[in-house]
Amino acid sequence: MYLVTVLGNLLIILTIASDQHLHTPMYFFLANLSFTEICFTCTIVPKVLVNMHTEHHTISYTGCLMQMHFFMVLALLDDFLLAVMAYDRYVAICLPLHYTMVMHPGRCLMLGAISWLCSNLLASSLTFLMTQFSFCASHSIPHFFCDLLPLLKLACSDTHIFQVMMFAEAALSGVIPLTCVLVSYAHIMRTILRIPSARGKHKVFSTCGSHLSVVTLFYGTVFLVYFQPSSSYSADTGMVASVVYTMVTPMLNPFIYSLRNKDMQGALWRLVGLRKCSTQ
Repeated sequence: MYLVTVLGNLLIILTIASDQHLHTPMYFFLANLSFTEICFTCTIVPKVLVNMHTEHHTISYTGCLMQMHFFMVLALLDDFLLAVMAYDRYVAICLPLHYTMVMHPGRCLMLGAISWLCSNLLASSLTFLMTQFSFCASHSIPHFFCDLLPLLKLACSDTHIFQVMMFAEAALSGVIPLTCVLVSYAHIMRTILRIPSARGKHKVFSTCGSHLSVVTLFYGTVFLVYFQPSSSYSADTGMVASVVYTMVTPMLNPFIYSLRNKDMQGALWRLVGLRKCSTQ
């Protein structure tokens, strides 16, 4: 699964970079999402594989905090990029005549930079608060990586401020982007319903179907784990949901975007054709 995730997302990035037809805002954000998925998986899975191979399930305190920090940064970045991609689809479908003016390269870079900046700021604040805790009980984490809630359960310090801040950040980084996604797709659906031909409706919806599938899978599992108080957190449920959004979703994303997107399929075949030509 790890190799498929890395190679699949790397192939998406190479395909977009090599094909001039895909040098558009939508594929710029898709390349960013694929890069984020590679980094996200590399933050967690290699350590899990080492632990399984050596049967030595330990991690240093510093390594644990670093893993938690980068996990949060990349998960939040995923969140913001999905919202930006939904906005991009809204402008393309609902305001097609203004698309090039609204989604110009400068604005795309700005949206990408803001996503990176916000995710780093939000993650750094929680990581700093976590460093202030003392862990005087068991140091055994009932999880396969250093996640927020399992670590919070082990803390002996008062975690009230941390939990308030965590829920505030969850609202800021979860509810607001999700609202952006839902509002964008509400407008998109209204526009699709106005198209008279069934073929036209299918063509427009097919450009959004892959993104909508990824959004549903991502938000469904994240909300299941993080939108609950730490006192009601279940290790078993948390681990199952975490496997989905840390391993399954990043692995499926390249297949979802390539199998449901004719432009991507054509670019993949052209990339394969180029490779064939270069080896002859």
